Amino acid sequence: MQRTSNVFARVEPEIKDQAERILNELGIPMSNAIGLFLRQIIMQRGIPFDVKLPARMPPAIGAMSAAALNVELQKGYDDICAGRLHDLDDVVAEMQEDYNA
Repeated sequence: MQRTSNVFARVEPEIKDQAERILNELGIPMSNAIGLFLRQIIMQRGIPFDVKLPARMPPAIGAMSAAALNVELQKGYDDICAGRLHDLDDVVAEMQEDYNA
């Protein structure tokens, strides 16, 4: 009987790289992490975490790629150039409402 079986999955390169960096810090090879995930599916008899939309959160700058950050910065710059400005108190109030801050 074969001791292992291949699993092929297509994921975005950025997601794979981010996950790989974290797994490397933990000392866990990607193949072991995938095996852990599959074992948890078996043990939990389903996906081992909630599958639902997360609470609305502002973008985490540290988790963004340079390209994604540049897109967000460009949007802000374009808003300033177009005169689409907002009062700070209004922005803070909206963020508190949106993010329960």
